Amino acid sequence: MASSTFLSGGKPIRIDRYSPSGGGAHPAVILIHGSGGPLRGADPIAEQACKMGINVFVPHYFERTGHGWVYNDAIEPNFLAWLETLRAAVSYVVMQPGVDTNRIALLGFSLGGFLATALASQDKRVTAVVEVAGGLPKYGIPNVEQLPPTLILHGDADTRVPVTEAHDLEVVLKRLGTPYEKTILKGQGHFFQGMAQFQALTKIAGFLAKQFQMTPVFG
Repeated sequence: MASSTFLSGGKPIRIDRYSPSGGGAHPAVILIHGSGGPLRGADPIAEQACKMGINVFVPHYFERTGHGWVYNDAIEPNFLAWLETLRAAVSYVVMQPGVDTNRIALLGFSLGGFLATALASQDKRVTAVVEVAGGLPKYGIPNVEQLPPTLILHGDADTRVPVTEAHDLEVVLKRLGTPYEKTILKGQGHFFQGMAQFQALTKIAGFLAKQFQMTPVFG
């Protein structure tokens, strides 16, 4: 892993990069953490993606607003600043050597899922979205005119972000005629447990491999 910074709102924002072996241009996935802060469990996901030949970038977008983690009441006032920061992260990523700018995906967890769909609805540089236990911000639903191919993963027992958010996003994707996949994991809450974790990882790998026209690798 290597770390660097980019600017957003005049502030330096850290971004971690995991790079696959081999030369040439590889697709990139931008991991977007939730309200708990930077993804402490990002390494296994990043390592699996690198085995597939995918660059992984993890922006510390909370640095824009000086948060390490947030309560729910801090989300709406800061959402647009975080969205702007993630847009700047995409601009940073597409300028990096070894990145195929035609294959850029967002992978967001919880709050990160909402930010991923919001950004993808505005930024055509994003070519795929994976949202886990998230959804689409309600204030944006009537105005969404585009979304790239999307994978929805949600637990039907999620009490933090109700599974209805997944169904609402599906309605928008159907309206747009956007290709999508949706997996609702039975008995799973906001954080997947046991075999559901493996199932989710398998779905993500398969979806990204399809969108990036690659062969998924497991192990």
